[in-house]
Parts: sequence; structure tokens; C-alpha cells
Amino acid sequence: MKEKLSIVKIGGNVIENTSELEKFLTLFSELEGLKILVHGGGKLATQLATKLGIKSKMVGGRRITDAETLDIITMVYAGLTNKNIVARLQAKNCNAIGLSGADGNSIQAHKRPVKHVDYGFAGDIDSVNTALLAHLLTLRLTPVFCAMSHDGKGQLLNTNADTIASELAIGLGDIFVTTLYYCFEKPGVLLNVSDDTSVVKEIDTKKYKQLLAGGVIADGMLPKLENCFHALNNKVDTVCLGNMDMLDKNDSMFTTLTL
Repeated sequence: MKEKLSIVKIGGNVIENTSELEKFLTLFSELEGLKILVHGGGKLATQLATKLGIKSKMVGGRRITDAETLDIITMVYAGLTNKNIVARLQAKNCNAIGLSGADGNSIQAHKRPVKHVDYGFAGDIDSVNTALLAHLLTLRLTPVFCAMSHDGKGQLLNTNADTIASELAIGLGDIFVTTLYYCFEKPGVLLNVSDDTSVVKEIDTKKYKQLLAGGVIADGMLPKLENCFHALNNKVDTVCLGNMDMLDKNDSMFTTLTL
């Protein structure tokens, strides 16, 4: 019988808020069974870049990762943010191990081809080392991934954290009963973006198409929901979308996505 695995992605709005991060890490550490955490850290990277006089370049909400920016995000994502999270999880009796995609060859990618925009050292994922991750999980370690991969030729790559979470869930879907959680600032998919009580609690493929056609899913939610259904179509059992409170067993305000 397959063991249950929870993969949780948390965004920068929580990471940069000390009390919110503490609350999240408590909820995460109390999740039953095997678990993996994936985190971003873009806002902190932008703040450090500004302090160092390096201008952050964004196109359509995506970071242009030149050589200087890659150094910054390596320091912030794989260093400061990752190790701070790991240390705080250890204090909560969650035996975490901090990783980038280069560690243990866990996530290999290629540099995104230039089409309309040159995103620089941005990575699109090719493979996940499921054997290594399954071994770490069976040792009762909790991997904590920052949003970085590598190309197998010595080059680190900035990689979307939502995509990393999705690809980890897909890669491990054959081995574990996998639930993927996307934690962000809203309590789920909303019928009315200005009303946090208008959560759509369940979305299947049919409902997804209806919400797309009605313009309910738009802007930043589009790529997030695409990642969700990509995961569901590739062996991931359940995807949940909402704020950190959905990790609390007693909370019912979040969106569950299924086929």
C-alpha cells in the first residue's frame, strides 16, 4: 500500500513576514506523513539586489535572470531563505534537509530558449531524481527545495517554484499517494476577486473550463491552474489551492481540484 505524501509550495509573501512564516512552518510541521516543502523568495531577492545597486528586470511578472541576478537569487533562495526555513523546522521536530535542484542531481533542467524574450538563466525542467527523493523520504527526512535547478553542465538555473512543486509531485506520483498544496495569499479560487468568502470549493475539469470561459480564472491564476491540472493529468491524486490555513485539518475554506 502506497504511503501518503504532501508537497507544499509557499510563496514570498509569507516568507518575508516573520510571524506568518512561523505560523506556516508550525502548520507544515504538523502535517501527518511524508512531506516536501518548495519555496520561492523573489521579494527578498529584489530587496537585496536593490541594496547592492543591481536593478531587477521583470517582464510580464517574470524575472530576467542575468549573471548578477543569478548570484543574488542563489544567495537568497539556496542560502538565507532555505537555511532559515530548515533551521526553524528543526526547532519544530521536523527533520528537514535543504536542497536546490543541483543537490543530488535532484532536478535537472535546460536554459529556457529565447523566443520573444530572453529570460537569461531561467530553467525549464527536464527530469526529477525520484529515486533519491524517495530514499530521503523513507529515511523520514523532509526535503525543502528552493526555486533553483541545474543543467548538468555546471550551470545553476532560476526555476519557477510552482513548476518545481508540480514536477516533484508528478515524479513521485507512481510511488506515493500524492497531494499537492499551493499556498498563496487568497483562500482559494474566488468567484469574485474582491470577496474572500466567494471560494469555489471544488473544481473538476468541466468546472475548470466553465470558469475559464467565464473569465473567473484570469491573470496570475491562469498559469497556477495550468500547473494544477498538468499535475492532475500526470498521476497526482489531489491538488489544493488556498492560504496556509488549508493545512489545518479544521479549515474548510480552500479549493480542491480533481479530474
